[in-house]
Amino acid sequence: MDVHSLFDLTGKTAIVTGGGIGLGRQMACALAEAGCDIVICSRKVERCEDAASEIEKKGVKTLALRCDISKGEEIEGVVSETARKFEKIDILVNNAGRTWGSPAEEIQIENWNKVVEVNVTGTFQFTQRVGREMIKQGNGKIINIASYAGLLGSDPEYMDAIAYNVSKGAIVALTRDLATKWAKHNINVNAIAPGWFSTPMTEWSISNMGDKILNRLLIKRFGGEDDLKGVVVFLASRASDYMTGHILSVDGGLTAW
Repeated sequence: MDVHSLFDLTGKTAIVTGGGIGLGRQMACALAEAGCDIVICSRKVERCEDAASEIEKKGVKTLALRCDISKGEEIEGVVSETARKFEKIDILVNNAGRTWGSPAEEIQIENWNKVVEVNVTGTFQFTQRVGREMIKQGNGKIINIASYAGLLGSDPEYMDAIAYNVSKGAIVALTRDLATKWAKHNINVNAIAPGWFSTPMTEWSISNMGDKILNRLLIKRFGGEDDLKGVVVFLASRASDYMTGHILSVDGGLTAW
């Protein structure tokens, strides 16, 4: 098989949670450019519809759906509708998430729970439901979006968000453990750990502490509009068939030292 065939996703179907804006949209576009049909879901369906309209111009089929991943019935609706329209789910990108900035000694438990409910429980519920489809199919690719913040402690001057960091550490553990559980079903489970990209979630930190953050990066810039494209296509394609349980950092060298 030549290298172009290894990365070709023609005829595949992917669900990208939180795919209407930011990193999710970048990854959804990348998968579409590799030939994949795309289902985008998030709480704000208008953003998904806008992204789907753009992605359709790449010559693939799209579907935009509302989904709050903390609600099991909405997850069921997305998975059922995807299976009905496309008859299979080849790829799941678990990108939807939220954060809450607060010093550890001050965070209210209800705000901690809001983050964990979405980033950990919601991600697991979505993965569990899609995993049942993939087990029936006998194959699948699951790509979790973790964070460099789930791999090490972060400077509280620009990243004082312990609930988010803990939730992303949980995604690392979820990735590795599911990889061991579902390898027998020919399901690959890997994760991407992005560093500092300019998104609505990072806007305050980059605007107010950008120079300090850049000082920690070996590659002296923030992640751009193309920097996750190759990585997500790699993990979604046959090129990564011999790889599971891996956390792939895309962080400008932040976790190298």
